[in-house]
Amino acid sequence: MLSKKVILIGNFGVGKTSLTERFVHKRFSDEYLTTLGVRIDKKEVVVAHTKINLVIWDIAGEVTQKKVNKSYYLGASGVIYVFDLTRPVTYASITAEISYVKETLPQAKVVLVGNKLDLVEEAPTVEAPFHYHLTSAKTGESVEAVFQDLATKLI
Repeated sequence: MLSKKVILIGNFGVGKTSLTERFVHKRFSDEYLTTLGVRIDKKEVVVAHTKINLVIWDIAGEVTQKKVNKSYYLGASGVIYVFDLTRPVTYASITAEISYVKETLPQAKVVLVGNKLDLVEEAPTVEAPFHYHLTSAKTGESVEAVFQDLATKLI
């Protein structure tokens, strides 16, 4: 079985912990809990008859990824960059943020996620360097698809 480190990064309050909770434990809480440092979970997925153990590092949110402790990035094969569809400030500099991530982890596969779809009537147009998923950690919409997409890219 393959084991891959995946990091969830993005601004504070975008729903990284909620996405992880929904994916790993199939639950959601409206209570906001700030992640201090890093929180680690894991879940096994199967892609193309291959079992992959995703070791998911939910990293505390920062306004810019340049402030994230670089040691958290070490050994990461995959990155899920999360932004909040209700807060434009969380995706205003997304191209620069993704460039920094790719510079720091050139071999890592990156998936973009616009979260909190349940809170908007219509998803805003986001200038992003590539396709992004629209999710709702609250309803579970497309959460599984995000992790499956990344797992597929990792094999």
